[in-house]
Amino acid sequence: MAAIPETDKEILRELGRQIAAAAADPVNVERAAACRRIDSGQTGRPPIFIYQEPWSELNDVGELTLRCQDDFCRSMENGMRQTLYKWRHYPGDMTISAASVQPYCITDTGFGISEEVDVVRTNAANDVVSRHYHIQIQDEGDIAKIKMPVVTHDEKATEEGYQKRCEIFEGILEVGKSGVRSFWFAPWDDLVRWTGVQEVLMDLVMRPDYVHKAISRLVDCWLHRLDQYEQQGLLAKPAKELTVSGAAQIFSEVSPAMHQEFALQHEARFYHRFGRAYYGCCEPLHAKVDICAACLPNLYKISMSPWVNFPQAVRNVGGRFVFAWKPNPAFVAYDAWDGELVRRDIREKLTMAKEGGCRVEIHLKDISTVRHDPRRLTEWNRIAKEEVERLAS
Repeated sequence: MAAIPETDKEILRELGRQIAAAAADPVNVERAAACRRIDSGQTGRPPIFIYQEPWSELNDVGELTLRCQDDFCRSMENGMRQTLYKWRHYPGDMTISAASVQPYCITDTGFGISEEVDVVRTNAANDVVSRHYHIQIQDEGDIAKIKMPVVTHDEKATEEGYQKRCEIFEGILEVGKSGVRSFWFAPWDDLVRWTGVQEVLMDLVMRPDYVHKAISRLVDCWLHRLDQYEQQGLLAKPAKELTVSGAAQIFSEVSPAMHQEFALQHEARFYHRFGRAYYGCCEPLHAKVDICAACLPNLYKISMSPWVNFPQAVRNVGGRFVFAWKPNPAFVAYDAWDGELVRRDIREKLTMAKEGGCRVEIHLKDISTVRHDPRRLTEWNRIAKEEVERLAS
């Protein structure tokens, strides 16, 4: 095991002390309780979450600048600095634990087909890019290109990472190891990168048998992957005690009947292996709540695009599930910051949800830019907190 540079160790130990101090704040207990109330079916104030932010625009005073030299240490440092940054500036209802967890070092051969893509960037430092995918699957003969993944656990690397964390954080943070706690299961996100978006959507009508075979093959591969995780003991808990999340975002303009036929009935085979399902992302599911419920009996949370028909979504979700509402991230990206616009939007949506008996979570995400003004996230967090507390009063 390579020695850890002393300077890197001290940098991380100081960050660890800051993490431990944040974890000792009683607000963690209150926030965790608020989330549990919503999850368990009780009414309560909507929890607030802010993530998928443009980190390249937030380092205005150097809080995110990495100082470690070792790659392993830099990776930990990056995560810790981002966690502390959120905690200080826009925590929402995030919680922090006084722990450093070494994830299992797992390799996966993938599905045997890699995306071929042209990328266009407006900012070299920003991960948000435009992509044009090259078609690789055009007919039934190409489906065989989708291969079963092979999963391997590098136990030596896991143990080495664990021992390094023990050495670094001794007396500061609790160190442990963990298997996989969940999957982001969105097979259609993969498939359209290989088939082409317009092409496969046309094929729902023109070549439905071909589409069924393609998505069925990909779900089979996902199930084969899950089997290996279970057989090798790579899950943090048995699957029936875990939550799986996913979506079929490309089906945003597909009818409920076609969404059920070509997505949900196939995806359900994977979702049924888990204790709970959290479905949806950027597709507007306001007219598809019933089919989601019918296909996914373990559904407990449903997420929807900022551009849903919100009143219809509230009516259809009711008190059955947690409604993960996504406010419009464009509100933090306009030329000029308009806090009153944010306030009106949050107040309107939360009022409708309360009147409709919906248990709501607020998820500000997919934030492409804040126009290099990090204070916008701090202000958004402040306004959201005020509106949530006003609703609860």
